[in-house]
Amino acid sequence: MKRILFIEDESALQKAFSDTLTEEGYEVVSALDGEIGLRLAKEKKPDVILLDLVLPRLHGFDVLSRLKQDEETKHIPVIVMTNLEEMENVQKALELGATTYLVKSNYQLHDVVERVKQLLAEES
Repeated sequence: MKRILFIEDESALQKAFSDTLTEEGYEVVSALDGEIGLRLAKEKKPDVILLDLVLPRLHGFDVLSRLKQDEETKHIPVIVMTNLEEMENVQKALELGATTYLVKSNYQLHDVVERVKQLLAEES
């Protein structure tokens, strides 16, 4: 079973995604802040990470940077999901190693689930 780590501080959104991805047959591990997310990435070795940028305790850019500098986690694809639409944020995330950058307000839940499925199919 493929494992997805969802690092998101908005609990309602986290629950909606977790429920939907679980129904699709994925194991979902959730973190409400950047520090927990980073720790869980190392412990659980997810197949994909969904990462918000605006997080308590450790900003998403710092989480992404640390994930990509760590031998244990640098290979894990990271989908950044945020409300930050500015081009410099998109560019920074991609330069730090994000696989995809999605602006939450532009996507429905099922769009993101489809993107996760595509990414996992490509990785297999």
